[in-house]
Amino acid sequence: MPPKDAKGKGKAAKDTSKDSSNKSKDSKSKDTKGKDSTTSGGGASDKLKPATSINVRHILCEKHAKITEALTRIQNGEKFDAVAREMSEDKARQGGSLGWKIRGSLVGAFETAAFQLQPSTVDKPAIAQVKTEHGYHLIMVEGRK
Repeated sequence: MPPKDAKGKGKAAKDTSKDSSNKSKDSKSKDTKGKDSTTSGGGASDKLKPATSINVRHILCEKHAKITEALTRIQNGEKFDAVAREMSEDKARQGGSLGWKIRGSLVGAFETAAFQLQPSTVDKPAIAQVKTEHGYHLIMVEGRK
């Protein structure tokens, strides 16, 4: 997230950084370093730009033990889409692909987590884990626009 101003509002701090030419240059240098933050965590990042749609994949399991097994396999180097084909319990059997989804078209907790993720690849996915009324999900995002 952008640095917060004295009132704790991130947007105001972000807007003021664009006003100063020195801060603008700092922001650009941070953007070039931003690639490190995308590959390091697998989660939300302070460099995300607002998106109206995302290309999302997921793995859905009814049991927590099964979703934990799927996560372990991915963390051990297996591709997200291969694990999804084998372990996901939903109809999205094409490697877990749900395709491009717009805001408002997904279940609340799923959508919130998905729109906070950085885009990544099935080889090295940035993953969010959430529980909805449908079960346990592992979520990754391949694109944002």
